[in-house]
Amino acid sequence: MLVRIWQFVYTSLLRPWLKWLLRKTTGTCELQRICSGHKLGATMTTKAEYSLQSSKNKVLRGALETSHENVEEHVDQIMKEKEIKPNSDHLFKANLHICLLQITGYNRLYFCVEHLRKEAFDSDNPKHEAMLLKLWDLLMPTVKLESRITRQWGDIGFQGDDPKTDFRGMGLLGLINLLFFSEKYTAESRQVLSHANHPTLGYSYAIVGINLTEMAYSLLKSGALKPHFYNSVPGPADLKDFHQFYCYLAYEFDKFWVAEEPESIMHFNQYRERFHNMVKTHLQDPDVSLTLTVAGH
Repeated sequence: MLVRIWQFVYTSLLRPWLKWLLRKTTGTCELQRICSGHKLGATMTTKAEYSLQSSKNKVLRGALETSHENVEEHVDQIMKEKEIKPNSDHLFKANLHICLLQITGYNRLYFCVEHLRKEAFDSDNPKHEAMLLKLWDLLMPTVKLESRITRQWGDIGFQGDDPKTDFRGMGLLGLINLLFFSEKYTAESRQVLSHANHPTLGYSYAIVGINLTEMAYSLLKSGALKPHFYNSVPGPADLKDFHQFYCYLAYEFDKFWVAEEPESIMHFNQYRERFHNMVKTHLQDPDVSLTLTVAGH
């Protein structure tokens, strides 16, 4: 309760007064101070985003909802609104442009990820089927599938004879994440699969992979991934960047699981939550960049 009272007092009373005082003493607006006083990355973009969200000016708030194609136009509108001459502060204009690209890019990325999550796996769709079969070939290059519906899918961690039932929660997004990891990090994905098939420390590779897709999705939806993307991607983040973050989760979770040596897969939820909390703690670092770095990539 006290925190909420303080937030209300600060945002409604103290913050406007402090902004006015600093404007008078420095001769610059809040956005100028942010874009000139911080290095490019999460700190600058997060502060700029908060400043725009908190503004009573429709032009400034509207910049958060634009497309990246119109970012330059909105930067010019903000400079006009704040009476900043185009030639007087080149650094401000360039940095605000990057901040808006990252902010609007994150919003669009969520829209794209949500679209894939809602798209159901369709066994009558040749493209969907091709992706699924390619996943098998990448993970099990020396073993041929006996048929499309077979118990063999259990060898890469699906629950039943037909993997399509396991994609219900995360839709096509779950399959695309698994395939992206296997295509870009083939050796690493096979290594993770070998750990998942360990007789005592094993886990269901594909099911856990889809579970990690849900983790990545929830972090994106909550906004927790903003610092990571703002630090890692100099412009608007796209689907490839989201899939790349998934690869980090898949590889790091396997390392975490093997190091912890759980008694059985029955304790999965407990260890999954611990790993989730570790990732969320990392994401609270303003300088965070959770990228998977392996030899040859």
